[in-house]
Amino acid sequence: YGKIKPLKVPKSDIKPFTLEEINQILENCRPDFKEYFLIRFFTGMRTGEIDGLQWKYVDLDNRQILVRQALVGGELGYTKTDHSQREIEMSEPVYQAFKDLQSRTGHFQYVFVNKVGKPLEHNAVTKRVWYPLLRHLGIPERNPYQMRHTAATLWLAAGESPEWIAQQ
Repeated sequence: YGKIKPLKVPKSDIKPFTLEEINQILENCRPDFKEYFLIRFFTGMRTGEIDGLQWKYVDLDNRQILVRQALVGGELGYTKTDHSQREIEMSEPVYQAFKDLQSRTGHFQYVFVNKVGKPLEHNAVTKRVWYPLLRHLGIPERNPYQMRHTAATLWLAAGESPEWIAQQ
């Protein structure tokens, strides 16, 4: 049995969100998820990276997010690759989102927490918040990982260099 290869899972198509869709999502989402979605849309962080983000890795003075770990399957561990260890520059909206969050979750270890102060569980967020919101807004259903692709697409459209985007 040890020699059976897992089935190949086809990669999903890259379908970034438009600015109009992003604005619809941010204006209509649950207030306790606005910063979560905004930061995902405008930083390109992976799901495990944002779910495992701790306040000690949010440098508001230098406006940087220090990506040092990821929360995958409920386990906090190393990032996906060595190259994933990086500093993400905060845009003004991202900086403001962290400032707003600080008063609500700054006393917890993790930036994004549930009602009892534990890190968000991405499957619950996807099923209970993300997909119902997209359906409600009539936005074509896409998995949350498309927020990562959206960030790269927005940066390219804004004229950022591919090298800079890769570092982010």
